[in-house]
Order: sequence, then structure tokens, then C-alpha cells
Amino acid sequence: MKKALAIILSILILFGWYVTLMGIGSFAPIKDQIKLGLDLSGGVYVVMEAQTDATGEELKKIMTQTQAVIEKRVNQMGLSEPVVTIEGSDRIRVELPGAEDAEDAINTIGKTAQLQFVMADNTVVLDGSQVEDAGIARDPENGGYAVTLKFNKSGSEAFKNATTKIINGQVVSQNPGMRDDIIMIILDEQIISAPVVQDVIPNGEATITGGPGGFSDKEATELSVLIRGGALPVELIEVQTSVVGPTIGLEALEKSIIAGIIGFILIFAVMLLMYRVMGIAANIALLFYVVIVLWVLVLMDAVLTLPGIAGIILSIGMAVDANVIIFSRVREEIINGKSIRVAVDLGFKRAMSTIVDSQLTTMIAGVVLYQLGSGSVKGFALTLMIGIIASVFTAVFVTQLYLDLIAENKKLATVKNFAALVKEAK
Repeated sequence: MKKALAIILSILILFGWYVTLMGIGSFAPIKDQIKLGLDLSGGVYVVMEAQTDATGEELKKIMTQTQAVIEKRVNQMGLSEPVVTIEGSDRIRVELPGAEDAEDAINTIGKTAQLQFVMADNTVVLDGSQVEDAGIARDPENGGYAVTLKFNKSGSEAFKNATTKIINGQVVSQNPGMRDDIIMIILDEQIISAPVVQDVIPNGEATITGGPGGFSDKEATELSVLIRGGALPVELIEVQTSVVGPTIGLEALEKSIIAGIIGFILIFAVMLLMYRVMGIAANIALLFYVVIVLWVLVLMDAVLTLPGIAGIILSIGMAVDANVIIFSRVREEIINGKSIRVAVDLGFKRAMSTIVDSQLTTMIAGVVLYQLGSGSVKGFALTLMIGIIASVFTAVFVTQLYLDLIAENKKLATVKNFAALVKEAK
């Protein structure tokens, strides 16, 4: 059973590496699927700070609204994989891979969004400055959620007059495919919603429903945030800007890959020289470990940065460290006169608590870094945590599988093959 499992796993590892490097059919290789951060692909990043005295939930609401407006803005710039994140409590970090002009990027990010409510005949009813609030609520008639709107005094009057005209049939659509009885909600010249007017709205409070089934929670939240974001809710000032040229990023990536390959080869060589047959088991586990980490990053849609690569390389060392702990325990059992098969079993059992304790403390540090850090620190922490989980799996299960087979093989389980381990016992 173990032999068959080891053969299947070996084939899986070889296949995994082939797909990783070459791809298969329409499935692209890893280099074409993994996203690269600014420090590797080049571009512009800007950190902007909100000028507000708000705190707590009020500040959180303002920053979420600001993030939504900026995300929409940078998505319209036509750049691949823009990233907009909230740093700390009052800062927005915008990463624009492929952008070259930092000043133009800052101007685009910081400009005021233009929100308008427009009738089907292209008459502007009101703008974003007249929207007091937008939220979500349960839709008892259709199910799901609806978006609630509240206008200020001038907005309420304008909306009342517009809905009265629509209900009285005084509006004729000037837009092909658009009904006469709709009001278009337009943000930055793009229609984000076009609800049908069913009644006159006299009190400045309206509800946008999603029809049968209503909006999902996500759809309603997104629409309400965009409507609230008719203008940036807070002034932003630039606190940090950096431009990374594509040549510099490419050079950094190439050097990182070369460094990783060199480190990988050295680890392979050291494990073989120091631990011989056991080193073979550790190296097979290490090959599987790298495949796991890379494809988990792709599946998580993570962005790989230079600190992220550092985290991967560091976790490779930690994966090897787990094997070294196991081998040290096996060595001790051999020195105490145990047979190789018994030494392997006892060595794994004795090493488990040490491995779990050491990896758990590092995992806690990774979680703290990810929660409190920002930008590249998060990238380092994420790859480190993924690496820790993968290293425990490969060291405990994969290495043990192959070592058990070696220990059961009379030709391989000899003093000669374990000579490096029992040297000090002689």
C-alpha cells in the first residue's frame, strides 16, 4: 500500500512540475498565471491620507466609500490588476501596474466623481451633492435586498418634480433601448443603475429594488456605496509616491529567481551529503512543497512581490529545518542502538511536538504581520504562512512515507546508507 502510494505521489510531483513549468493544453504555466506586484512588473503606487477627524465606525464607512470610488476610477484607466487597499485606519494605497506617469495617476485618483440622476430624455434631475445617504434594507416584496436613498431638501424637491413628470407620461426616452419611465444613475459617465419609477416620490426617500428575488447583499452594498460616493467623501493628500520602471522590476524578478534556484540546489546538495538516503526523501518532499506553495498563491489570486519571494525562500528553509529535526531524532535513536526501522518510527514521534511548536510560533508571527502590516509586509506574511502549512504537511506526511519505505527495504536500510548519522556513535 505504501509503495503504491509513493509511486502515485512521485508521478503527481513530476506531473505538477511539468504543468508548473510548461503548462498543459490551454492551461498556462505558472509564470503566466501568477500576478506580479509593482516591484516586479513596474508601475506606480500612491499612498494618500484622509483629512478627517472622524473615528470608529464613521471613519470606517468613509474609508470604504473612498475605496469604492477610487477602485472604479482606476479600473477605468485600463491598467491590468490595479490594487486599492485601506492601510491602517485613514490611508488608501493604490498600486497601478503598468502606469508610467505618477502625476497623472494622482490626478486621476483624486478627482471628484460626478454622480447624476438623469431622466430618459437626458434631463439631469440632481447630482451627487444632493444625495444625503444611501444604504441597504431587506426587500419584503421581492426578497433579497433593496437600496435606500435619501435626498437633501433641494434634491427631494427635484426628485419629486421628476417622478411626477414620469408618472404623468411627460417624458419621452432619447436613448435607444431605454424605457420612458426610468431614471438613470450615472457615475463618471457610466450608468450604474436604471430603476423604473413606479410612483411619485414626494418625501425625498426612495427605494431601488432588484426585481423578483431582489439584489444580493453584495450587489446592494456595492450600488449603495457607489451612490454615496458621488463625490469623494473626504479630502485626500498624497503622503508617498513611487515609480518602478518595468526594466528594474524585470531585473529584480530575474535576480530573485536565480537566487531561489541557487538556494534550492544548495539545499538539495547539503541534504544529500549530510543525510544520504534520508536526504533523498527530504528532497522529494521539498519538490512537492514548492509546487503546493506556487499553485496555492495562484488559486488565492495573490500578488507576488519581492518580499513575498523572500517569504517563500524563508519557508523553504523552514521546511528543511523540520526534516533536520526529524533526522536528528532518528540519529539519536540509532545511536541508542535501535534498528533503523524502529529509529525512524520513534524519531518521527519524538520530533512532532518540536516541529508543531516551532511552526506554530512562526505562524502566529505571520498572522500578526498580516493583520497589522501593509503592502509588501502583507505579501511576505501571506507567503510565509502558506509555506509553513505546506512545510508541515510535506515534512510530516511526505517525508515519512518515503522514509518508511526506505526503512523497510533491506538493501537501503543499512549502516552504510545512514553512515553520516551514526558517525559520532562509532
